[in-house]
Amino acid sequence: MTRVLHILDHSLPLQSGYTFRTRAILKAQQRAGLEVRAITGLRHQAQGPAHEAIDGLTFHRTVGAAAGLPVLREWREIARLAAAIDLLCAEWQPDVLHAHSPALCGMAALRIARRRSLPLVYEIRAFWEDAAVGNGTGEEGSLKYRLTRSLENHVVAGADAVVTICAGLKGDLAARGFDPGHITLSPNGVDLALFGDPPAPEPALAAQLGLGEGPVIGFIGSFYDYEGLDVLIAAMPQVLERLPGARLLLVGGGPCDAALRAQVAASPAAAAIHFTGRVPHGEVARYYALMDVMAYARKARRLTELVTPLKPLEAMAQGKLVAASAVGGHRELITDGITGTLFAPDDPSACAQALGDLLLAPERWDTLRAHGRDHVRTHHDWALNVSRYLAVYQAVLANGLAPEIGAAA
Repeated sequence: MTRVLHILDHSLPLQSGYTFRTRAILKAQQRAGLEVRAITGLRHQAQGPAHEAIDGLTFHRTVGAAAGLPVLREWREIARLAAAIDLLCAEWQPDVLHAHSPALCGMAALRIARRRSLPLVYEIRAFWEDAAVGNGTGEEGSLKYRLTRSLENHVVAGADAVVTICAGLKGDLAARGFDPGHITLSPNGVDLALFGDPPAPEPALAAQLGLGEGPVIGFIGSFYDYEGLDVLIAAMPQVLERLPGARLLLVGGGPCDAALRAQVAASPAAAAIHFTGRVPHGEVARYYALMDVMAYARKARRLTELVTPLKPLEAMAQGKLVAASAVGGHRELITDGITGTLFAPDDPSACAQALGDLLLAPERWDTLRAHGRDHVRTHHDWALNVSRYLAVYQAVLANGLAPEIGAAA
């Protein structure tokens, strides 16, 4: 049985799009007959033992801390993760190393892959320099931005195979000079085994939240600026002009929480907009059940143009209507008028128009929901997507040492 060691930034029990994708990958690979384990770096902040089993998956932890000035600190972080990978390889003897972005994970894995003559697959879920800009912790073109990009290029050039989650990332790598023929797409997916019949709406919860008769527009996720929740809030007065009973339900939290609450307090639509704060993952389905349409108003940024999000796929899998801004990451997932509704990004009026048109056309809802579910089942089911990894592993194991896949421009 082929053994694959996944090298991760963080994992369960932490909850994020990153950890949910990881869980889906590992569970699908288990079901496909692979033996899998994972190891996390120093940025995994959850308390726990040095290795633990979660949901039938084995996770090993890198112990310790990295101190020092920037750059030096990151090199020490890479060294600690590399040492932990090396010890685990000696004990468990994997056949393939599969590192997932950021590049710090890739750099540590690359060291051990070369030392032990193991094939390395490197998977890019986002360019983390762009994610830092989107999260407000980085600046495009800064020294840190350029160093992170340079590290990514180094790992891509040294890996035996490269995987990206979407065409936007693959195209950007090709523009840097890497051969797109050696880059495999493994798109964001949904573990449909986790999605049974959605729960019925709870009238008591709806009343507690002040949702009235609705319809209810919803968002569940992290409150980052690039998510465009301020655009969604700004659209609500125009939505109410056409649909006086409409409500906006925002579930989650994050860096923009206080600013968004202040914006709502000053809005003429304040009475129609409700925050829940963060809710336990096991409770999320109760809130989904109250929502008639999921709205994703991501702003036009380099991050959102290149990277596909997971949330719209989960919404479609649950039979939800989806309205989203027409950034590149959304256009790759949603076909306007077929599986959802797209509107111009950074434009509250366009957002309001799209939401109103969708909510005032109930005769379209069943078809949109059915097409959305079929799209996920056909193109984004992990039970099918796992075959992409099997082909990559077979290729790198057959090829032996790393082939030349290109050089960064």
